[in-house]
Amino acid sequence: MSGKVVVNRCMSLDGFIAGPGHSMDWGDGRALADYVAPDDVAEIAAATGAMLVGRRTWEVGARMQTEQPDSGDYPFSGPMFLLTHRPLEPPNPNVTILTGDIGEAVATARDAAGGRNLEILGADVAGQCLQRGLVDEILVYVLPVLLGDGIRFSPPGLTRTALEPISSTRSGDATILRFGVRTQSEPTV
Repeated sequence: MSGKVVVNRCMSLDGFIAGPGHSMDWGDGRALADYVAPDDVAEIAAATGAMLVGRRTWEVGARMQTEQPDSGDYPFSGPMFLLTHRPLEPPNPNVTILTGDIGEAVATARDAAGGRNLEILGADVAGQCLQRGLVDEILVYVLPVLLGDGIRFSPPGLTRTALEPISSTRSGDATILRFGVRTQSEPTV
C-alpha cells in the first residue's frame, strides 16, 4: 500500500478544529476554500483516495451543506466511509457505514483508497486512530483566527505522540503544516 493514513484538520491558531456547537465556519462564515489557495486544496484532494469520517463531523458537514448548498469547498469524489453505530436517515447510497473496530475500519477504507491516501476526518475517529498507531501523517491548515472555545485538536486522554515536521507552507491566508507520526520504535531527538 503506497497511500498514507492522513489526519486532515483545519485549526484555529488557538488549537480548535471547530467552534462552539461543532461549528466549522470559523466564526466568520468562511469555509476552508476561502482561506487556502485553490491549487493546494485541489492537490491534497487529488492525493486522497478515500475518506473515513466520524459521525459528529458528518452531521456538521451535512448541516453546513443544507444551510449553504454552495459551500462544497473540497473537490473530493472517492469512496466515503462513515464510522457510526447508527444508520443514516435517510440512507445515503454514496456512503458506506462502518461499525466496530477502528483498525478494521481503517483497513477497509484504506483498501478502497486504491493506493492513494486515506483521509481521516473527525476528532474522535482521529484520536482513536492515533491511539492505535494507525496514522502516518497529520495535515493541518492553521487558519488566522482565534476561536477561544470549541472542539480541541486532540481529545482528552490522547497519549503523547511524537511527530516529525515534514513541511510548513503559506497558502492563501492559511499555513499548511505537515507532520509525520513517529512509531514507538523511532527515537525522538
